[in-house]
Amino acid sequence: MSKVLFKQWAPFAILIVVAIAALFIKPLTNFDEGKYSAPDIAFVLIAAALVFLMTPGLAFFYGGMVHRKNVLSTMIKSVVAAGVVSVLWVVVGFSLAFGDSIGGFIGNPKTFLFFQGVNSGPAWGTIPLSLFAIFQCMFAIITPGLVVGAVAERIRFTAYILFIVLFAIFVYSPLAHWTWHADGILFKMGVLDFAGGTVVHISAGMAALAGALVLKRRRSHLEHKEVPPANIPYVLIGTGLLWFGWFGFNAGSALGANALAVSAFVTTNVAAGSAGLSWMFFDAARGKKPSVLGFCIGAVVGLVAITPGAGFVSIPSSIFIGVFAAIVSNLVVSWKQKTALDDTLDVFPCHGVGGIVGMLLTGVFATKTVNGAGVDGLLYGNPEFFFIQLKGMVLVVVFSFVVSFVIFKLINLFLPIRVTADEEEEGLDASQHNEKYSQGTLIVAGQEVPNI
Repeated sequence: MSKVLFKQWAPFAILIVVAIAALFIKPLTNFDEGKYSAPDIAFVLIAAALVFLMTPGLAFFYGGMVHRKNVLSTMIKSVVAAGVVSVLWVVVGFSLAFGDSIGGFIGNPKTFLFFQGVNSGPAWGTIPLSLFAIFQCMFAIITPGLVVGAVAERIRFTAYILFIVLFAIFVYSPLAHWTWHADGILFKMGVLDFAGGTVVHISAGMAALAGALVLKRRRSHLEHKEVPPANIPYVLIGTGLLWFGWFGFNAGSALGANALAVSAFVTTNVAAGSAGLSWMFFDAARGKKPSVLGFCIGAVVGLVAITPGAGFVSIPSSIFIGVFAAIVSNLVVSWKQKTALDDTLDVFPCHGVGGIVGMLLTGVFATKTVNGAGVDGLLYGNPEFFFIQLKGMVLVVVFSFVVSFVIFKLINLFLPIRVTADEEEEGLDASQHNEKYSQGTLIVAGQEVPNI
């Protein structure tokens, strides 16, 4: 009984401890009064809000594709990351990612503990450090949410909460430090990642693969039952929100209202459009009918693939990146369907493989004509840079997979990570949350809630 009570009260107790600890943090006497660019501040504030919008967009995207008995449980696992990571980022996450470097591997957790010194810290270019910190928080929020799609319909909610915490500390923050901190190991290697091909998408894709392997196959997957999508219009809405938010994700990574932001905005849009068409037309060429799901999934793959190179490649190159990435991911999805791997919503083929393709093609198509702070890639006579991207990509793939696999295994030692067979059969909406959405009616605690 005491063990059950401990599991029930532990998350709440930890949050209370953090809240009380925050009361003992000495407040700053004033905000930094440095000289900034008002247009850049306004632009990055809007971009941060757009990136946040991607999280509920992702919830719709995933929620529409699972079985109807798992819609709510899938959606909340993406959205709850906004709560968990927002608190964790202030306490220690931003310090681990952007604090004083410890050997190029991780930031000193004391540097910005509980955001101390962030409001009065040195400017990040033309914007306050606090704005840069909250912009980066939005990236940290959506990344563990991406993993949800691979482990949907069988992972316990409490186990996933713990995964978010451990993933943010031991995978996301180190990779952000490696890639975007001036003393990070990938940054010093010369690896270019404009908006998170390694930090967000490859890390999430490899964590998804690790999670699918640890949790093993769903009963429906073992029995080769086709799971009909609960609500395809949800997927379409989610795609629209993701596409819209991705403009903040990529263009916002220019960290200013400038020509580079415009270029990243356009490459983002073009890659998404070309990838959506590529996936749909490739399906049609192989004898399938053009589908809503096909275009939506393809568009997201294009958004993933352009992310690392959005501010380094030309607009025409983004067409090729979108088309090629969609074909590769489509083929990997087809291969995966013939294996025993149960990645529920194809997170590894779409985000992992899409991110890998995007990183490598950045090594091919990057040009200093677009971004003078970048380098020329393979196409422009610099094969060395392509191999730098390749080495960086391999390092991130191995690190993300191994650490994520250990995290999933470790969690399973302390609490069952997978729901029981009966809970899986009942559906996670009911078994995990005592809620379910059935035929347009919301049921809460066994009571029907009328539609408004």
